[in-house]
Amino acid sequence: MNHPGIETLVKAPFAEGDVFIAGRWCAAEDGRTFPVHDPATAEPIREVSAAGPGDALAAVDAAQEAAAGWRAAPPRRRSEVLHTAFALMREHADTLARLIVLENGKAYRDAVAEVGYAAEFFRWFAEEAVRIGSSFGDAPGGGFRHVVRRHPVGVTAFVTPWNFPAAMATRKIAPALAAGCPVLLKPAPDTPLTALAIAALLSEAGLPDGLLNVLPTDRAPEVVSVWLRDERVRKFSFTGSTATGRKLLEQAAANVVNVTMELGGNASFIVCEDADVDAAVRGAMDAKMRGGGEVCIAANRFYVHHSVAAEFTRKFAAAMTAVRAGAGLEEGVTLGPMIHRTAVESIRSLVDDAVGRGARVAARSSVPDGPGCYHPATVLVDVPEDARIMNEEVFGPVAPLATFADEDELVARANATVHGLASYIYSRDVARALRIAERLESGMVGLNRGLLSDPAAPFGGVKQSGLGREGGREGIEAFLETQYIALDWRAG
Repeated sequence: MNHPGIETLVKAPFAEGDVFIAGRWCAAEDGRTFPVHDPATAEPIREVSAAGPGDALAAVDAAQEAAAGWRAAPPRRRSEVLHTAFALMREHADTLARLIVLENGKAYRDAVAEVGYAAEFFRWFAEEAVRIGSSFGDAPGGGFRHVVRRHPVGVTAFVTPWNFPAAMATRKIAPALAAGCPVLLKPAPDTPLTALAIAALLSEAGLPDGLLNVLPTDRAPEVVSVWLRDERVRKFSFTGSTATGRKLLEQAAANVVNVTMELGGNASFIVCEDADVDAAVRGAMDAKMRGGGEVCIAANRFYVHHSVAAEFTRKFAAAMTAVRAGAGLEEGVTLGPMIHRTAVESIRSLVDDAVGRGARVAARSSVPDGPGCYHPATVLVDVPEDARIMNEEVFGPVAPLATFADEDELVARANATVHGLASYIYSRDVARALRIAERLESGMVGLNRGLLSDPAAPFGGVKQSGLGREGGREGIEAFLETQYIALDWRAG
């Protein structure tokens, strides 16, 4: 299958429809569609097929039928398909980036970075596919052998968010396919086109029919409920809000489905008294503004030592004020629109609440006039701990700053959240930075670094930020079952 160009994807990617099941493109079983909007204009891009329960069941049938052949395929074969998919994503990086900008709104530079990041999951897990292996050893008491083997968990179902429509898909798809599992994918209704493009690329890469089934829809509960009630679905992975994750965990429990949950965040960004302030400002811009702040690991609460607070605030405010907001494909734009108007209203309510409790606006960038879903890059200072923005995920380009003087107090404040996904620390004293890092209830910590995601590293959180890890060597473990065989070679 030839990779469709962006214009084709926008107008009508495949004449038959947008649901991808068993290697075929088709309309939703009942013909329903839903609109996808451009956040830069708030105007609809086009209608997309809305999969329903019947389509969800058909996808499970297709995945189950394809499972045995892929499970038996040599790991090298799986690896080759993923390597080819990596190469195709790199080849079509500009097209994919423009497609992400169109439906997600993020700045083009961020979209290009996402495509590169997303492609790396195919390369990393292509290399992990051939390293799964088994083990053989003597029982300590003698008389028999231990054989421990790993095999695919089975049919896997994924629900991915809109903020990284390419990377959140490949971070799940790549390890599942590498392990030998077929995939069911429900992308976010805000950004289904990128998932469709990835399906087309994997088909072109030689992935056998039925191993990736993509069901765009605006009726997620109906589709996902079918999957979680089906005993053939043995793995479920979700990236999204903690509130939704709780509900899905309840459903998954009925069939004791193996789950991975990557949920909400409330990341602290800590600037110690001995930090390189200029480096901390650069790191803060990375940690706060990548993807317009619509990122689960985005810095959400800034704790700055009182001795460097004035300098950090002045320089950070200048950097945030200089942000250029606009349509993601415009030259020089570094902050695109938010995903939709509801998101803008949610961010505004958090800012208004903080100001109402005594916070002050130290910086605010300009935004374009017109109908787009824009919110200015904003710095708030003197933000009290009881402000909602210190306790809720802002998911936007707003940075609330507070000061600290004592390390113990700092750690207590940083840990005073139900979330524990990511944290950031800036300090020239490595011993101090590591001491603080080890005390933080956080699954990931960036030390003197505002960007911490890497396909070769385990991504995930503690507390109510999720269960399990994605990426790294741990990422493929989620899709493997362990079988132990006690072997007595003398019998008979």
